[in-house]
Amino acid sequence: MSILEFWVANAAIFIICVLVLGLLVGSFLNVVVYRLPKMLMRDWCKQAREVLEMPAQEEGETFNLILPNSSCPHCGHEIKAWENIPVISWLFLRGKCSGCKEAISVRYPLVELACGVLSGVIAWQYGVSWEALAMLVLTWGLLAMSLIDADHQILPDTLVLPLLWLGLILNNLGMFTSLPDALWGAVLGYMSLWSIFWLFKLVTGKEGMGYGDFKLLALIGAWGGWQVLPLTILLSSVVGAVLGIIILRLQRQGYGNPLPFGPYLALAGWIALIWGDAITSSYLQIAGF
Repeated sequence: MSILEFWVANAAIFIICVLVLGLLVGSFLNVVVYRLPKMLMRDWCKQAREVLEMPAQEEGETFNLILPNSSCPHCGHEIKAWENIPVISWLFLRGKCSGCKEAISVRYPLVELACGVLSGVIAWQYGVSWEALAMLVLTWGLLAMSLIDADHQILPDTLVLPLLWLGLILNNLGMFTSLPDALWGAVLGYMSLWSIFWLFKLVTGKEGMGYGDFKLLALIGAWGGWQVLPLTILLSSVVGAVLGIIILRLQRQGYGNPLPFGPYLALAGWIALIWGDAITSSYLQIAGF
């Protein structure tokens, strides 16, 4: 019996294996979320200096998603392999650095756990299939984008655009929807938020969202087709409004302060891609249509 046949025959084991894989990927996503914005900022500064014809700065030490090795931001203690086991290491260390005993943010194990659970949901929903592999890649990408947007209010093109193109390529093979539906999903996804952006700006003189949000909705349309867009926009608007008000009140901020829309859009799109048909059918049945 091959490993593929074994997983097909033992769905529970497959889900557990994917969940563990998700925990490991979640650990790497913590690195991506922390380092990628810094890498982009360095690159933007370098380009700005070139445009302004300013002397180039010294490169300094290598800084990418691999190097340097992860270390404690307080004391510089290099994190050992046994200290980097997803969730378990944080619990074993009681949430503190083994070197200086400073607290390690609970966000790290929460991201790992979220990535593991979401990966397990994908495995449960799609089983052993190419669709599951594709959705895992999308899920990990959406999670990374959401966290970066929450921290810095940017949705990096280096994450958004490759996934957008991947959605179109996969649907050229008919994986989730037809290519025409995927193409129009990308076009209408971008244009719908672009139109809202300019309408809001013309009325208020302010920018209500960023261009990254347009590209993110285009990405979702490229994966699920234009059919997923109405539900995605509805869910993201409702969840964003409710949670946004709660967050502003908890932080005691004014309603004029900007909030990232990307996380709500990503979550709504993820839900619409997986359960959109079931949600729409249930609503129509309840409404009596």
